[in-house]
Amino acid sequence: MGTERFDTKIAVLLRDDLATWQRLNVTAFAVSGLGTAEPELIGEPYADADDVEYLPMFRQPVLVFEGAKEVLTAAHRRALSRSLRISVFTADLFSTGNDRDNRAAVRAVGTDHLDLVGLAVHGPRNAVDKVLKGARMHP
Repeated sequence: MGTERFDTKIAVLLRDDLATWQRLNVTAFAVSGLGTAEPELIGEPYADADDVEYLPMFRQPVLVFEGAKEVLTAAHRRALSRSLRISVFTADLFSTGNDRDNRAAVRAVGTDHLDLVGLAVHGPRNAVDKVLKGARMHP
């Protein structure tokens, strides 16, 4: 099996001061937005040798990065300036318990004042690399 090189990149950027459970939670929520907004990112369903079927997943790897609050703020600004579609996760979402309250918490804060703890982005490799400037691969 060869390794396919994709023209696009899927990346998650997490704030580096999050607890482990928060990092996992933010990653899961943030990438879920990409698959719904861009259905072509999703591959075919899986099946094992006994013909048990499983849900499809992304067609390409998801790279996870981390950075300080300032790195996340700059990445957010760069993604918006490049018209890349992104999903965001703010600190306020750790205290909500459902989608309606999550959306209300984001809606209550202006773009430049979001307390970002994570974001997910998909786009051309070069554009995503520029968005992530200053971030490092998650250990």
